[in-house]
Amino acid sequence: MSIMDFNVKKFAADAGTFLSRAVQFTEEKLGQAEKTELDAHLENLLSKAECTKLWTEKIMKQTEVLLQPNPNARIEEFVYEKLDRKAPSRMNNPELLGQYMIDAGNEFGPGTAYGNALIKCGETQKRIGTADRELIQTSAINFLTPLRNFIEGDYKTITKERKLLQNKRLDLDAAKTRLKKAKGAEARAAQLNISQPEENNIMVNVSYMLNLLHVKWLKIWAEEVTKSEQDVRITQSEFDRQAEITRLLLEGISSTHAHHLRCLNDFVEAQMTYYAQCYQYMLDLQKQLGSFPSTFLSNNNQSSSTPVPSVSASSVLASASASLPSVSNSVITSGFSELKASSGSRKARVLYDYDAANSSELSLLADEVIIVYSVPGMDSDWLMGERGNQKGKVPITYLELLN
Repeated sequence: MSIMDFNVKKFAADAGTFLSRAVQFTEEKLGQAEKTELDAHLENLLSKAECTKLWTEKIMKQTEVLLQPNPNARIEEFVYEKLDRKAPSRMNNPELLGQYMIDAGNEFGPGTAYGNALIKCGETQKRIGTADRELIQTSAINFLTPLRNFIEGDYKTITKERKLLQNKRLDLDAAKTRLKKAKGAEARAAQLNISQPEENNIMVNVSYMLNLLHVKWLKIWAEEVTKSEQDVRITQSEFDRQAEITRLLLEGISSTHAHHLRCLNDFVEAQMTYYAQCYQYMLDLQKQLGSFPSTFLSNNNQSSSTPVPSVSASSVLASASASLPSVSNSVITSGFSELKASSGSRKARVLYDYDAANSSELSLLADEVIIVYSVPGMDSDWLMGERGNQKGKVPITYLELLN
């Protein structure tokens, strides 16, 4: 029973507080009550927090669009994330295109010019697809997740404390309004002088009783002065404390900006790595396509005089393409064909840097000289290279045979 009484009293107290806030808020909107203004520094911090939240949301959403242009895929990923389940793995667009190219190349025949080129292009597209996955994963961890944590974590805490500050302000202003009314009643009660009428007249007695009731009502209000002053002190203290808590949280926005700056640098670095990989992949592909002999580049049912469009890297990076030395296809083909036909070895100068894709390959540095030779059963585009105690497969398009 006592617990029920406590709950009823608490409910009544909460309802009274809510009603007091509602009345104060309405009177402020109607211009009938004074409002305690926040200091300029706190207002600036609140404005900065709102601005940060607004632009963080916009940047986060547009980054998601950039990384995953398909809206249906984004919705699917969002649903799986909310269900705390891993989304099913699917091929992305470059990987799908690469697979189609490889399948088509195998269908047309790897020995044909078009089929071989399709297979090489398909492999490159699949490598770009893998780089695309790495970009999305890195960006999600290093950039999107910190932004989302701010929106769903820090800013929600700021919003909660800001709402508490608003309620404390309404309580303070309501207490100030009650104190002002109590002091006004006290002043009017002090001015009234009610004495017992000498005449025994009914109208005079009625007037006396009414005035007496009025004075008692004013005195009741006057007795509220002490209680109202105490309420103002309490609500002022609570408001100041909440304002300090809110200010400390808002001052953390500067640290949030610094953290987001580091995340932005990580995102830029991830993009730089991605585009550099894509450029290198396409540059390697261009060299592979450019290494085909002229008789191979002319399709099976076309004459060798038919012009073949050249693949230029200038559309990606003109300066890098212009700096690459040109090598005659016929010279390359004849020199390497002789080497493959013989069982000997030759010295070769490396034309461009090359990073080994796996342990069976040998990384190369431009202008170094290595020993190369052919191994039975090796792909026509590769030779075995040796540098001291190191050896591995090397692409012939990166080499120039020396006499």
